[in-house]
Amino acid sequence: MTRRIFSQDYVSIQAQCVRQGRLFEDPEFPAEDASIFYSRAPPRRYEWKRPSEICSNPQWMSNGATRFDVKQGELDNFWFVSAVASLASEETLMERVVDSSQRFDRSYGGLFKFSFWVQGQWQDVVVDDRLPTFNNQLCFVHSANRNEFWSALLEKAYAKLYGSYEALKDGNLSEAMVDFTGGVPEKFDLKNAPSNLYQMMLKARQRSSLLGCLIESERERELANGLVAGQCYSITSVLLIDIKTTRREAKVPLVRLRNPRGDGTEWTGPWSDKSREWSLISANERSEAGLTFEQDGEFWMSFNDFCKNFDTLEICHLGPDSIENSRRTAWASRKENGVWRRRASAGGCRNYINTFWTNPQYRVTLTDPDEDDDDNSCTALICLMQKDRRLKRKEGKQNLNIGYYIYEVHIVSIGDLSRNNIIYMSLVLAYYLSSTFKAMTFQVKTMLDLDHYPEACRRYWESDEISSLVKPEDPELTGNDARLRQQMLSTFDRISGADKEIDPYELKDILNTAFSRVTEFASREFSIGKAKSLKDKTGKIGFEEFSGLWDDIRLWKSVFKKYDADGSGMFDTYELRQALHASGFRLSNGALNTAVMRSSNRKGKIEFPDFIFLMAKLKAAHDTFTANVVTQGKAQFRLDEVTIARDRALNFLVTLDSPIWTGNGEVLPRNSLEQKV
Repeated sequence: MTRRIFSQDYVSIQAQCVRQGRLFEDPEFPAEDASIFYSRAPPRRYEWKRPSEICSNPQWMSNGATRFDVKQGELDNFWFVSAVASLASEETLMERVVDSSQRFDRSYGGLFKFSFWVQGQWQDVVVDDRLPTFNNQLCFVHSANRNEFWSALLEKAYAKLYGSYEALKDGNLSEAMVDFTGGVPEKFDLKNAPSNLYQMMLKARQRSSLLGCLIESERERELANGLVAGQCYSITSVLLIDIKTTRREAKVPLVRLRNPRGDGTEWTGPWSDKSREWSLISANERSEAGLTFEQDGEFWMSFNDFCKNFDTLEICHLGPDSIENSRRTAWASRKENGVWRRRASAGGCRNYINTFWTNPQYRVTLTDPDEDDDDNSCTALICLMQKDRRLKRKEGKQNLNIGYYIYEVHIVSIGDLSRNNIIYMSLVLAYYLSSTFKAMTFQVKTMLDLDHYPEACRRYWESDEISSLVKPEDPELTGNDARLRQQMLSTFDRISGADKEIDPYELKDILNTAFSRVTEFASREFSIGKAKSLKDKTGKIGFEEFSGLWDDIRLWKSVFKKYDADGSGMFDTYELRQALHASGFRLSNGALNTAVMRSSNRKGKIEFPDFIFLMAKLKAAHDTFTANVVTQGKAQFRLDEVTIARDRALNFLVTLDSPIWTGNGEVLPRNSLEQKV
């Protein structure tokens, strides 16, 4: 199951409901227990009610939306609630997600819409306004104002996006921040914070980035100082406050936070509500800071106390397509969607050095320094994302252990960096998305489903090759095998008869007869299907064509023998790119992945007949296309030649729609990939 792409059109549904005098009932997210819980029965009997059934005068928003409109309910989704509170503090960002023009008026049809950033694009999610209640009270997110419903319906739309309310239980603050903005999250360990962290927070707030923090804990527990461990807090302001005493003047860095409960559980230390520190600043400064002494869950604390008491800080940097960010800075961005393919590009972590280099690789070149940066450096933000893992919780699937490595690259090359390159390169950063990371990673500026926003990225590309046929790398592999050649030609003369041509069945017998006398290939026979793939369009092979075919097979046999180091008659799929290079073939990543899928057995091995079959198909595809005249970048074909080209090339290079397996046996969602010659 992948995340659903909803096709409901809000305007047309609303118009139809108003015209028919009925209220919308969403068939995609029905008002039933399964939309709340997927793993267990509800703890009580929930009753789905519309706002007009809960109160007499329902409002979409009461005097606009604020962070105080969001209060956590029964569901343990404080990460989501904190992100909503942060979102509500930024009017422009809020409007992109929650359309404030919606109303309970004459055009009301029982539905509302929201927009979320779903894997690279904004998507509208439509919901009806039936909400889970108990004793006529909203059970989940709600506003302090009983008549206000935007926050409750936002949570419902988010639950629909991920399949159920229960799917929102437990999460990272940055998940929701990204879904609300399309930004890139950055996480800091406050116990090892960089020296300029406060300046970074000030700059982030100036850019309308969303910020949040957490005290790590396996369970929620209230501390003696009023903070709650295991709970995400939204950061709603970052300010430098001037203080004056009879002895000195100073600037104090302060941070304003809000707990997701929206109750009176607040920090009780210095700079808390009504603390004596506030007497050190003027009334005007207190007003500018937005100081209130209400039991609303929002409070101030000094930056030093903030770092001492909280464990992690998360900043969601806005992307270049954000309305707010476009007014402040000029980021460049690039997104890539990809997969790890079992046996092809799921190469494992650096502990598996023989396959590690086969992981997907991406390159970034930064050329301009950051603004106001004394060390003449550039900034690149990199985000590695797993698609649809929260939605797949119903299937019992959790996040995979993945990560990426970043290396400093001084090698000018279009293709992937080789095993030897990776071993001796300077590692800049290793980042894991899980503390139990074991089996997978990316390297060389690498990421899967990648978002990165370098401030001055001049060049960016996936490390890849252009599919082509060149001179084989190892000249020794083209040496003559006179004995085996003579066996093949003698057998050809005996079988072909007077017309000196053989059909696929005879070709199969020739190949199997010849290679049965070579010890390492004795148990690997050619099937009739593979023999047919070696014929020409007449269905038969003459002596000259057979002679050329044998020269190719001689090379491919030598290559195969080189990589079949143990003489088993097969080699590992991770060695296929090296074997192709040795044979003179350069394949793009997409073509290589397809080759692995088509040529390997269940154990991820490539046997000799399958390798020869692959080489022959690649050679046929190359010869077919390069035989045509190219004019102004276009190959010219007659209709019959196009048909032949498709028969030969697309039989091998096709769209893959099957699930893709990672190296540790998990299934990753994938995008449809069509590789054309």
